[in-house]
Amino acid sequence: MSDDSRAFKEMSLPLFDSDEVPVSANASGKQPSYIRDHRKRLRDRFISGGADALPDYEMLELVLFRAIPRRDVKPLAHALLEQFGSFNAVISAPSDQLCTVPGVGEAVICELKVVEAAAHRLARSRVARRPIVSSWDALLEYCHTAMAHRDIEQFRVFYLDRRNTLIADEEQARGTVDHVPVYPREVVKRALHLNASALILVHNHPTRPFGSHSITYNTA
Repeated sequence: MSDDSRAFKEMSLPLFDSDEVPVSANASGKQPSYIRDHRKRLRDRFISGGADALPDYEMLELVLFRAIPRRDVKPLAHALLEQFGSFNAVISAPSDQLCTVPGVGEAVICELKVVEAAAHRLARSRVARRPIVSSWDALLEYCHTAMAHRDIEQFRVFYLDRRNTLIADEEQARGTVDHVPVYPREVVKRALHLNASALILVHNHPTRPFGSHSITYNTA
């Protein structure tokens, strides 16, 4: 094995030991069982059982571990869920709203937005350059991932070719909590430029910040 290949060899899990929360020993000289090696146990549960093995607050803890080392992040995870309602709503929340929660700073916002961006890219990759008819459920999932938790109305256009394959996905406009401007001439102009044969028009309906939302779809 060359020196270069050894340099990039993955380190074993003890790499994470140093970010465990330091806790003073009790009268018996031992750390409380609920906090000792908590981060390692949570990571092990996620690796073995996946996301379904963890409730929302523990999924948030995993994200917060990277932003806040050597501190108990469970109270912050609960505070975020209390403020925004769900894991999805937390990672989709605007930065200016996130920073109103005590304990949330630039590092926490960055980690949350990395997760959000990864989710968007993954959902989008499942519909890009594929026939919409055969990937309709994936398209709906992408729309909900990208738009359902927004607190303002958005108008999005999916441009399709003659085989109903997605050739472009573009956000045409952003509005307010209950209104978004739409300019049909701009939509048609862009469709002609892309040589699109069909369109899917999408916009969301945020009923209240971080609450229940709906999405409307129209085809042309």
